Amino acid sequence: MSKSGTLDLATGVGGKIEKKQVLSAVEKYEKYHACDREAEEERKANYIDMVNKYYDLATSFYEYGWGESFHFAPRWKGESLRESIKRHEHFLALQLGVKQGQKVLDVGCGIGGPLREIARFSGTYVTGINNNEYQVTRGKELNRIAGVDYTCSYVKADFMCMPFADNSFDGIFAIEATCHAPNVFDCYKEIFRVLKPGQYFANYEWCITDFFDPNNSNHRRIKREVELGNGLPDIRSMGQCIEALKHAGFEIIWDKDIAIDSPLPWYLPLDKSHFSLSNIRVTALGRFFTRNMVKFLERVGLAPEGSQKVQAILEQAADALVEGGKEGIFTPMYFFLARKPSVTDDLPT
Repeated sequence: MSKSGTLDLATGVGGKIEKKQVLSAVEKYEKYHACDREAEEERKANYIDMVNKYYDLATSFYEYGWGESFHFAPRWKGESLRESIKRHEHFLALQLGVKQGQKVLDVGCGIGGPLREIARFSGTYVTGINNNEYQVTRGKELNRIAGVDYTCSYVKADFMCMPFADNSFDGIFAIEATCHAPNVFDCYKEIFRVLKPGQYFANYEWCITDFFDPNNSNHRRIKREVELGNGLPDIRSMGQCIEALKHAGFEIIWDKDIAIDSPLPWYLPLDKSHFSLSNIRVTALGRFFTRNMVKFLERVGLAPEGSQKVQAILEQAADALVEGGKEGIFTPMYFFLARKPSVTDDLPT
């Protein structure tokens, strides 16, 4: 059950951050995204603090507006956002080829929406790794409500250095999460280590496309605003991701920007010019209502000071994502399926 009302949203802002520290946490987070090289290096060096601040501040807003699965999905005409998200998750599970009873890892699992859906769909045991204490706590509560405690679990840890033995999992997936890694090669290498030989890693990655022009000031602005509003150290290209996968030892089975073939634009739920009764909270009208309710709740002390700043950052990020999608310079669903070679791959036949 997602956050059902604005009061639930407001009282959840800040996550594990003390309510009186929310404003200073927002200001510290904003400093990570100053427009200079030093700030970029600080984002990468302090990515754990930056990402934790981001998700402590943003998770309640995400759950209130989006539900339990914090990701985009290609969408058919006549299909609801919720239906498209589930289909997107089922597609990924099928690509992994996992079987009932196997052990699967969700890298950067959020509050566990995809984790629970894939566990139920595939009959597998899914472990989510997440370094944000608030999201892990919230995910466990949602597991309890859904009755999936036996098949779904969490480990609070950094996915850049996972507390699992080599060759532990029968399949690994990530959904719009490894974009938070400060170094994509080190991230994929760690995933390679804990995946069993012969098994698969499937990922939806946030990337800039070939249409991104680093000399275009508008493109740079959009990229910077997406990074600020989504807790990212730097958005990588698709080519950088593929090279990192190969360097980590993976065999690339196939890859594609799935957003290209989406009948409806992936960014449609965030587009202020689009109205949807089924997902009214993320429309212009819904944003207006949320903005003013958060303002009121902060003024009367029910929401912590700084809540309006968080909401403003997320609105700016939503607008930048829409711009990036319309310009064709950004995709949130560059998909790849990669395989860890089997120990028998190089043996003579």
